[in-house]
Amino acid sequence: MEERLGRRMPPSYREFLKVSDGWQHAGGFVWLLAGATDARWHNNESGLADMFEEYLDEDAGPDERRDADIWRRGLQLEVESDATRVLMDPEDADEEGEWAVYTWASWRAAPPARYANFREFMRDMFREFHSLRARRADGESEFANDTTRELDALVEQARLEALRGGWERAGHALDEAKEYGRPRAVGLGDQIRRLVGQTYMVYFEDVVTDPRYAPELLPALVAEHAAHSYRDDSTLMFHLRGAGDDVVSLAYATLEQVRNGTYRYTAAGPFGEAVERARELARWGDTDGAWRTLMDALPVWQPLGPDHLAPLGWVADPLLGPLLTPERGRELLSTPRGGQAGEAPSQPAGLDPDNLAWLAAPDALDNLTSYRFVLVEGVEPEDLPGRLADGNEAALDDPMTSHEARHRLLRGQREFSSYDDKALMAVGQAGTRWSFAFDSDPAHFDPQRLVSPAAAASAGTRAVVVWSGLRTWRGEPFFHLSVAQDGTEQYAFTYADGETHRTGQIPPALDPDRFFGSREEDTEAERSLLEAVTGEFGVHLPRHAITNGRLHTFTTRSWTRPPGNGETYAVISMNWDAAR
Repeated sequence: MEERLGRRMPPSYREFLKVSDGWQHAGGFVWLLAGATDARWHNNESGLADMFEEYLDEDAGPDERRDADIWRRGLQLEVESDATRVLMDPEDADEEGEWAVYTWASWRAAPPARYANFREFMRDMFREFHSLRARRADGESEFANDTTRELDALVEQARLEALRGGWERAGHALDEAKEYGRPRAVGLGDQIRRLVGQTYMVYFEDVVTDPRYAPELLPALVAEHAAHSYRDDSTLMFHLRGAGDDVVSLAYATLEQVRNGTYRYTAAGPFGEAVERARELARWGDTDGAWRTLMDALPVWQPLGPDHLAPLGWVADPLLGPLLTPERGRELLSTPRGGQAGEAPSQPAGLDPDNLAWLAAPDALDNLTSYRFVLVEGVEPEDLPGRLADGNEAALDDPMTSHEARHRLLRGQREFSSYDDKALMAVGQAGTRWSFAFDSDPAHFDPQRLVSPAAAASAGTRAVVVWSGLRTWRGEPFFHLSVAQDGTEQYAFTYADGETHRTGQIPPALDPDRFFGSREEDTEAERSLLEAVTGEFGVHLPRHAITNGRLHTFTTRSWTRPPGNGETYAVISMNWDAAR
C-alpha cells in the first residue's frame, strides 16, 4: 500500500493495519473504513476544497486555509459512510510521524473536526459506536459486550465512591462512562456537577423522570429553568421527555412554587428535621449556622434509591438555596453519607465575618457607596417593625432579595415625595441578643432634617443607628452614629461637609476626633469606625445573607422630619390605571 501511495503511513495507522485490514462501523456514521486496498488520495474528489475556498478572504488565517487544502492532499479513509468524510493529512504531522485526522459531515454544519492521530480518531469512534447503541429502540435487545459490562461496573463503583466522599474520583469515572453513553452515568454525574456550581447542560437525564427521584431532582432542574426561561416553558418538556403524567404535573407545580418564591424543601428523618432548623436560621440571616446544621446532619441522610448521590432539592428553596457556594458544594460531596464510611472533610471558613468592617470593602454591596442600619438589643427581628414602623407597615414581608424587595415596593408605589424618607429594611440577627434592620440603598442624606430612629427603637433596651456615606458619589462624604436607651438618645455625632456635630457624652472609643482629621483621611475612616462600633457593642452583620440571601423586609417611618416653614418640597403622584 505504501508503494502504491508513495508515502510511509503514520505509526498508529500502520499498527492498525497489522491487526485489521479495515474496519466496519467506525463510530456511527462510517460504515466501512479503508484497509490497505481501499485507502487513496482524495484529490478533491468531493469538491470540498472549492467550497471552503469560496469562504476565504485575504485575511484568512492558516487554519482556514488548511480546511480547504486538506481536501487536495489528504488520504481518504472512509469507503462507505453517511455523507461523512475521513481524511489523514500528511502535511499536519508531529515529531513522531503521526498524521492528523480530519472528519467532516454536511449535516453537522460545523468545520472539520481534527484528531491528533489515527489512534485518537479510532478511540473516539469506539466511544461513539457504544454511545449510539446505548439507547434501545422499542423491541431491540440491549447491546452488551465486555466494554459495556466493565463500564457499568465502573459506574456502580463510582456511586459508592461518591457516597464515601470521593466525589472527584467518582466524577472522573462517571465522565468516562458518559462518553460511552452508559445508562446512569449522566444522571449521577450531573448531581455532582450541580453541587459544585455547574448548571450548564445539567439535566439529570433519565433519573429526573423517575418518580422515585423526581421530588429531589426536579426542584433543581426547574429552578434553573425558571431563572433563564422568561416564561417560555417549552424546553422544560424537552428535558422531561419520557416522563409520566405524575412527574410532569409535579414539575409544573414545582415550577410555579419556585417562581412565586413559595417552594419549600422537605426531607425525611433526622436530616429533614435539620432542614427545618437550618431554614429558620437562614430566615434571620445566620447562613453559616444554617449550613453547619445541614452538614452536621448529612451523615445520617439516606438516598431515595441507587441513583441518588446527595440531597439536591434544597438548592431551589428560596432560603436554603443561597447557602450553596462551590466550596460548600465540595464540602457536602466530600462528606460520607448514605450509610457509607469515609473520612470527614475539613470545614471551610464561614462566609460571615464577626464584625461590621466588611461593609467598608469597595465591592461589599455591589459597589453601592451608602448604607444605614439599626441595631436593637434584646429584641427579636420580628419585633423590629413594631418599633420602627406604623400601621400596616409594621409587619414583615416574605423573605426576598434586596432587589426583589425594592422592585416590589416600587411596583406598588403611587406617590413619591422629596421630603418623605421611608426606608426599606431587611431584618435578622446581629449577634448574641442583637437584631438588625439594614437598608442597602438609602435616600439622599440631609443632616439638617435627619430624625434618627434610635430613640423610638430603644424602648426598654438599647439601640444603635449608623448611616455611612464616606464613599458616596452623591455629594460630600458623611457618617452618622446615634445611640439611645429606654427611649432617650444618649449620644450622637454627624460628620458632614468636613465638620462634626455631636451631642451627649460619646465614649472615647467612638469619639469622632479619632477618625476624622484631614479630608484625605475621610475615606480611610469607615473601616476604623465600624471596627469601633463592633468592639463597643459586640455586634456583627451577616454579609452573605445581606448580599446573597433572602431576608424579611419592612418599611420604616420616615427618617426625615416634615418640611418647616419656607421649606419647599415636591410630591409626584402616579395613576397607573390611567397610564395603562
